Amino acid sequence: MNKKWNINQLVSNQAIETLIKKVKTDKITAKLLIQRGLTQKKEIFGFFKPDIEKLHDPFLMKDMDNAVNRLIKAYQNKEKIMLYGDYDVDGTTAVSLLYKNLISEFDITYYIPDRFKEGYGISQIGINYAITNGIDLIISLDCGIKSKEEIHYAKKNKIDFIVCDHHEVGENIPQCIVLNPKQKDCSYPYKGLSGCGVGFKFLQGMYNKMKWDTEKLFNDLELVAISIAADMVPITNENRILAFHGLSKLNSQPSSAIKQMVLAANRSFPINIQDIAFTIAPRINAVGRLRNGKISVDFLTSNTANEISTILSDIQKDNHERKELDKRIFNEAIDKIKKNKDFKSYKCTILYDQSWHKGVLGIVASKLIEVHYQPTIILNEQKGVLSGSARSIEGINIHDAICCCKDLLIKFGGHSNAAGLSLKKENFDAFSKRINSFIQRKMTKKEFIPLLNIDSEIKFTDIFKSKENRNKTPRFKEIIDHFEPTGQGNFKPVFMSKNLFCVDSKILQNKHLKMSIVEKGSDIKFEAIAFNMIEKEKLIAAGLSFNAVYTLETNNFRNKKSIQLNIKDIQECK
Repeated sequence: MNKKWNINQLVSNQAIETLIKKVKTDKITAKLLIQRGLTQKKEIFGFFKPDIEKLHDPFLMKDMDNAVNRLIKAYQNKEKIMLYGDYDVDGTTAVSLLYKNLISEFDITYYIPDRFKEGYGISQIGINYAITNGIDLIISLDCGIKSKEEIHYAKKNKIDFIVCDHHEVGENIPQCIVLNPKQKDCSYPYKGLSGCGVGFKFLQGMYNKMKWDTEKLFNDLELVAISIAADMVPITNENRILAFHGLSKLNSQPSSAIKQMVLAANRSFPINIQDIAFTIAPRINAVGRLRNGKISVDFLTSNTANEISTILSDIQKDNHERKELDKRIFNEAIDKIKKNKDFKSYKCTILYDQSWHKGVLGIVASKLIEVHYQPTIILNEQKGVLSGSARSIEGINIHDAICCCKDLLIKFGGHSNAAGLSLKKENFDAFSKRINSFIQRKMTKKEFIPLLNIDSEIKFTDIFKSKENRNKTPRFKEIIDHFEPTGQGNFKPVFMSKNLFCVDSKILQNKHLKMSIVEKGSDIKFEAIAFNMIEKEKLIAAGLSFNAVYTLETNNFRNKKSIQLNIKDIQECK
């Protein structure tokens, strides 16, 4: 896939020089800081050393007083509480967080809906389970904001509801206590919390009101960090503080369950946000995709070695099966696209099949975008109903696109980048046409071209200064590491270098390029990896110069650390 390189030119030399005088740093680092809106010494210090004391007051969130008072009432009256969470990582970590922090004081249980029988959100099946078990209060986590009818049904059966959600808020908000910073009349300063993050703020409010020792709560911040990485919410403001301290806890004193999961994945500590996203999150998700997310909560809340080992063995098997399903459905989807002569005229990839496993459709949608860069909706067909997942690209709000078709849908919900939906098969053609029309109107260009944003053009001599020991980590890399945790809203610094030459290369797994790279006029050599770029092999042939975009990574092989360039794209020198 061709990409458009966009080198950030918005920062002036004058701004860079001004910041250097304030904080005594180098030009490249100064530019990186300014690009992230950091121009004051105090802001920069807070960025590099996020302060847990700077978390916002939970009672700034609309309905927080009511939510905490209702939970206190349940505590005083010894009421039965049920935590109701979504089946993905954000939902299961949120349920685990509240369960671990409330189990010693409350009569509490948890419920995760069946992805296949109940679908996303609050279900009548789940409410009936609560009725049967004499539940007095349901706390929903990472879901509920679109479940007006189901919550009304619960209230008719004398069950109170507290919704903790972070998804987009529609017009018909449920008639109950709602914690969601995205409510129009909510004055909470930060809108980007994960579902688990909203649950954390609820607990923070409860701890404050009850004057409980917060050590236990902050010890469980690893769960919030996992939710932030998995749900790809912005790692800015409050999320950055939560992610930073959650990662610190995860790397220094991980829970037994997470520690064993990391080791089972053949990873070593310390790990970062990307390791969570590609190692921990898929495994936690696999169970909810193939069986039931309740097993994930059982695992995350267990302190018993035998139970952790048994569940982890099942999780590993589920994750392997999930990978096989991903691969098969992806290939079948590509085949459908190739056979569709009209595909090039579409502005949105929309496919369905009866044989496709509903649990992995979101993953397949994301992978298809890497091949055909446009919004993608992948659906499963069962008994005349199509249901599945949508993923989007920069500049297209897929939730808004789906919302314009709400009269054709049975159910939907989500974010600007990801959503879930279901509709009757008979409405598929009308839905497809309307979605395509919406996206066509939003397009600013004739075709979608992925934009590769580059922070700065650098030379290899900017990484290793002239007198630095090349067997040790250079100071430049140590500074870049302090930009972690990185992700949405605070991406890992991306660099571009020109006039590079490959002095050694090999192909891995018939799809990745492993290289040794030098720069014209320099004797500095870096190892590099270009994932899924076998088609670029001709550009790095012996004697040819090329330009590359990359991030700086640390490769830990056989207990020896070295810098490795993670190549994002390669272009020939012009």
